[in-house]
Amino acid sequence: MIPLSRARSLQALLRLPVWLWLGAFFLVPFVITLKISLSEPATAMPPYLPVLDWRGGAGDWSDFLQALNVENYVTLATDALYRDAALASVAYALAATIILAGIATPLAYAIARSPAGRQPLLVALVVVPFWTSFLIRVYAWIAILKPEGLLNLGLMRLGLIGQPLEILNTPVAVLIGLVYAYLPFMVLPLYAVLSRLDPALREAAADLGASPARVFRTVTLPLALPGLLAGAALCFIPMVGEFVIPDLLGGSETLMLGRVLWSEFFSNRDWPLASAVAILLVVLVVGPVVLFRDAAAEAASGDGSGREIPGREGAP
Repeated sequence: MIPLSRARSLQALLRLPVWLWLGAFFLVPFVITLKISLSEPATAMPPYLPVLDWRGGAGDWSDFLQALNVENYVTLATDALYRDAALASVAYALAATIILAGIATPLAYAIARSPAGRQPLLVALVVVPFWTSFLIRVYAWIAILKPEGLLNLGLMRLGLIGQPLEILNTPVAVLIGLVYAYLPFMVLPLYAVLSRLDPALREAAADLGASPARVFRTVTLPLALPGLLAGAALCFIPMVGEFVIPDLLGGSETLMLGRVLWSEFFSNRDWPLASAVAILLVVLVVGPVVLFRDAAAEAASGDGSGREIPGREGAP
């Protein structure tokens, strides 16, 4: 039997690569971005001041800290452009996540209830879009949604509309692109949970008189909550900072933080302000990450004690 102290040391050693990875690829870039966001723009390379000389002593550190300012964050707080972009990003991501949950839940449930021999094929069909470039797939939606595109052509030939619909360069087009691009990220976690559910639970509820809809609502859906929360996190977090979809499908009027960030970096070349926008994006994402993590942990640790099996009133 391994001593407790040695077991803890072994666990810490196994965690070390994870912490090194997070430190190298998250913490260090975050600190650099934070430092740039507290600097001032300059016509130079790199285009910001001050630049800290890591080889300097305490005096250089003192000068560097004194030169830092929060003017960029004041701009973010007072300028309606950045406030509206942040609110729009959260609204688009939240709306798309809700739509994804509504589409992916029955789809993952249908795959999980399919015969075992067909499930790998059905899962592969969900993953097939990943085999094509993301940019090409988004460009394909331009050909589908434009006034003379395939969607309007099909609807007009069916007699459902008399003139082309204006879908491209609207919020609807952005939502369509987001839902299409991130659907597999919602389906796969849900399928992973639903495929492991014990069929005896559904059969027990049905034997007690519950309808199929009630079985799904009161038995299957609560047990699938960890997968639903994991999929929501995988979709919501990157959608908040999405750039390609709103830029190509939303048109010039679509305002999201990803587009603002790109404009500040590459058009205005204001790296400090762009870095402040990036920090704002991280702050917007941290809250949902914590909520998703806590909710998923609570759902995964629940043992279902005290939950009444749906059935007829007064059933033993």
